[in-house]
Amino acid sequence: MKFNYLALGAGLMAATALSISVAMAAEKPEKHPGTGGAEMRYQGAPTTIKPEEAKEATAPDAPGLNKQEFARAKQIYFERCAGCHGVLRKGATGKPLTPDITIKKGSIYLETFINYGSPAGMPNWGSSGELSHDDVDIMARYLQHEPPTPPEFGLTDMKASWKVMVPPEKRPKKQMNNINLKNVFSVTLRDSGEVAVIDGDTKKIVNIVKTGYAVHISRVSASGRYLYVIGRDAKVNLIDLWMEKPDNVAEIKIGLEARSVDTSKYKGYEDKYAIAGAYWPPQYVLMKGDTLEPLKVVATRGMTVDTQEYHPEPRVASIVASHFHPEFVVNVKETGQTLMVNYADINNLKVTSIGTARFLHDGGWDSTKRYFLVAANQSHKIAVVDAKENKLVKLVDVGKIPHPGRGANFVDPKYGPVWATGHLGDETIAVIGTDPVKHKNQAWKVVRTLKGQGGGSLFIKTHPKSKNLWVDTALNPNPEISQSVAVYDINNLDKPYEVVKIAEMAGLGEGPKRVVQPEYNQKGDEVWFSVWNGKEQESAIVILDDKTRKLKHVIKDKRLVTPTGKFNVYNTQHDVY
Repeated sequence: MKFNYLALGAGLMAATALSISVAMAAEKPEKHPGTGGAEMRYQGAPTTIKPEEAKEATAPDAPGLNKQEFARAKQIYFERCAGCHGVLRKGATGKPLTPDITIKKGSIYLETFINYGSPAGMPNWGSSGELSHDDVDIMARYLQHEPPTPPEFGLTDMKASWKVMVPPEKRPKKQMNNINLKNVFSVTLRDSGEVAVIDGDTKKIVNIVKTGYAVHISRVSASGRYLYVIGRDAKVNLIDLWMEKPDNVAEIKIGLEARSVDTSKYKGYEDKYAIAGAYWPPQYVLMKGDTLEPLKVVATRGMTVDTQEYHPEPRVASIVASHFHPEFVVNVKETGQTLMVNYADINNLKVTSIGTARFLHDGGWDSTKRYFLVAANQSHKIAVVDAKENKLVKLVDVGKIPHPGRGANFVDPKYGPVWATGHLGDETIAVIGTDPVKHKNQAWKVVRTLKGQGGGSLFIKTHPKSKNLWVDTALNPNPEISQSVAVYDINNLDKPYEVVKIAEMAGLGEGPKRVVQPEYNQKGDEVWFSVWNGKEQESAIVILDDKTRKLKHVIKDKRLVTPTGKFNVYNTQHDVY
């Protein structure tokens, strides 16, 4: 029997929360570890920080917790809450939950919100059955104590984790395989802690490479030889594509949780440096490009762009390599600072801070690779940064929670060069003009808004040789929408989209079968989709002929465990999207 919080006199607040919990429960999706609900799966996914590593602290005015209750509360918080509220509970996309706030609210108030959720996006943890009554009670008490603090992770820790399996002098002097490396795909196998290196020509798996947990992104060196991947557990792996069978040659941990990695691309610095950014501790690390030897660690703690208040946990979101200067563009989530990190002299590091908007996440270059467009997701904006002049150009208001991946560049038949993003929070696709020279009146404005299948979009993609614009909706709660994609005719954007049922084409059995991340091959005539199923269920990669939009090939293999992101070597190397 579930505990009735209304009987405790929470009154109108609980009644309102109860009414929204019914709607939330109706869209309750299939489970991923520590997650539930479309946006919550994205924002509130479990942190990789181990709860036992975070030191406990108590507040004298807070209700008591014994050792076992503290341990349980930390586990729940890091698995389900830290993604939104921050490891230190200072607030991120969710509100702060520090004792100065929570003690005043009291246990009954906190229990009610944990149990029933809120219209602002807090999941109904108790009434949905995700947390027991005892768990809700423990969490209400836990939130009134000081937040446990995970350990820092500095240069000494990094060097202790650093391994060079094959030194540069012992690596091949030329490519030792017959693979067309320009058309290789690095495919994240999320729950197995691996990437699949797939030959895009033959559609065969070349190797399954052990990596960190839930690889977030793959990046390619300027030369096209090295593949850099980073897991959510902050482990970076360096894979040499010239080996007879591409495999790890170096690895390092740069923190306890991370999302971003890239490599130097400016002329004269090709393959020289790598950079990785951490969620915890909030910092980025410069490394040698061919060994991952850590060289310099830089903290990102500082002031927020809007209220100019100190934030102790500003996580590093996306990082890209500039084509105009020897710089990395480092986007810091909670403070809304875009940092232009100049690596010409890392001992005398020069960093230009550009105030953009809070909650920076992912983004991509415009077609000229001069302007970086980055989503400030909970600010519902796209920030446009000029990487040549190192300044903010414009903040563009878009839909709810933009999530472009790298976005999509194409020539709109009416408005000229544009860049587009989908959204997690609504069904719209925002199309932004990107040509301040020949289309000045349209530049840095939403020139058209397309209507998609629904919210929950993670990636949008096209190719310079394509006339199709593909949009996934992997986190939509409706299976018909999450298992299909929308495709638009770029030459006729007033025409309705076509729905392509990708998961159905895969011919899989039971499971959620979310379809995620369209990715083109090097030639731009094929588009690949991951059909992301449960860890114990069969997944697949579906390949379509881009021109006909018809099925071309399905890759099935028992080793393809929860495939998600796919990164074509040539397109990633040259920022083609």
